[in-house]
Amino acid sequence: MGSNSGKNSYLDQVVAQQAALEDDLRTRKPAPAAASMPPPPGAPAPRGAMAKRAEAIGPSTPGSGPGPVEVRVTGFWRRRTVLVPPNAFVVHTRRGRGEPLHIGLGVSFRFNPATDSYLVVPGAMQTILINAYCICSELQGVLVQGYVQWIIEDFGTAYRKLDFSDAEDPMRLVNIQLREQAEAAIKDKVSTMGVRDVLSDKQPIIEELTARLRAVAEGAADAADGRGDHGLGLRIVTVQIKEAVVSSSTLWENLQKPYRSEQNQIARLAELSAQEVISARETAAHRTAEERRIENERELADLRAGHEASRFDRETAEQLRRTTREHDDQRTVADLAAETALHALRLEREQHAEQAENLRRRQELRREELDGELSLAAARRRAAHEGELLDLERDRVRVSTANEQNSTNIQARLIDNLPQIVSQLPAPAELKTYQLGGDLSGLAPLLAQISGLLKAWTATDGRGETRDRFSS
Repeated sequence: MGSNSGKNSYLDQVVAQQAALEDDLRTRKPAPAAASMPPPPGAPAPRGAMAKRAEAIGPSTPGSGPGPVEVRVTGFWRRRTVLVPPNAFVVHTRRGRGEPLHIGLGVSFRFNPATDSYLVVPGAMQTILINAYCICSELQGVLVQGYVQWIIEDFGTAYRKLDFSDAEDPMRLVNIQLREQAEAAIKDKVSTMGVRDVLSDKQPIIEELTARLRAVAEGAADAADGRGDHGLGLRIVTVQIKEAVVSSSTLWENLQKPYRSEQNQIARLAELSAQEVISARETAAHRTAEERRIENERELADLRAGHEASRFDRETAEQLRRTTREHDDQRTVADLAAETALHALRLEREQHAEQAENLRRRQELRREELDGELSLAAARRRAAHEGELLDLERDRVRVSTANEQNSTNIQARLIDNLPQIVSQLPAPAELKTYQLGGDLSGLAPLLAQISGLLKAWTATDGRGETRDRFSS
């Protein structure tokens, strides 16, 4: 994995990683207490005995111990109690005893700071990230990235064989050691493989790395006596390779060129095929569209011709109708004019006839008037003659009446006309009854009165007006 300028960047990376590894492997000791350091010049006087005693025995209230595990310590001086979380391993030892007093997961205990000591380690699963810069069988640099997950299975073995003394991170040194072993196993396996094998199939690397880490962490059984080494008291949970990348950009491009060229060829052929299909479909679609356009134009032409023919027929029919209507109107006007002339002539004839009839009637009326006047004159003459004759007759009758009239005749006529006179008299308002005896002597005055009336009647005008009125 060298550059064109002759500089070996891979070697520089290995040297830098080695220096960092040596720095990580050094055990980090906690900083000395402030009480052991000499006070600087001008510092206040040292505290009293009670303050030193409180500092020696620690706080009397619950607090958290050093490291990532929160351990609470309660009590004071030699009567303390250490409370361990349930997900942390703890080992409690005492001076003068070869075996721990307490060991296990989440075990709390009483603690005497003068004779006891304890170690608390997280029991959660740990994850190690791996970046292995390897060289394959073609002497090309390859970066393999992966991760390993492990957990403490036998803490009684692990705390004896592993270093958990880092106060800030007890797992740090164990993770570094396992990461170095994993990188070494990956490099050994990749050195026997080609670049294409590393990039295409990572299962051999995973199997090799898993086998080596489990042999170191979990141990291997001895086939001779049946006894097995428990290893480090750890258990490998999973091993995975995330990716493998060629360090040389030129080699990476050269490895990708055949596939890219092939894919480019396939893509180009597919594009050409697609273009051919698209071109064929476009041609077919264009032809279909052109045929459809021609068919539409033909249909439109037929429709236009039909519309033109219909319009011509309508116009011709309308023109014929108008011409016929004009002729009919002219004929009607002529007929009306003839009828009007005939009617006028008829009216004129009727007027002449009416005038002649009126003239005839006037003449007849005049003739009738003349005849009436003549008749009237004749009637007047006759009436005058008859009047004269009547006067003469009246005079004669009066004379003869006067000559013939006597009391006996008058009474006889009065008696004859008495029922008629009585019927014309008004109805009486009252009824008076007179009793007449057998003597008729009283009848003479009555007859005298009636006779007086008759004389008065006959003494009227000579024309008989009173007589006529009385008789009516």
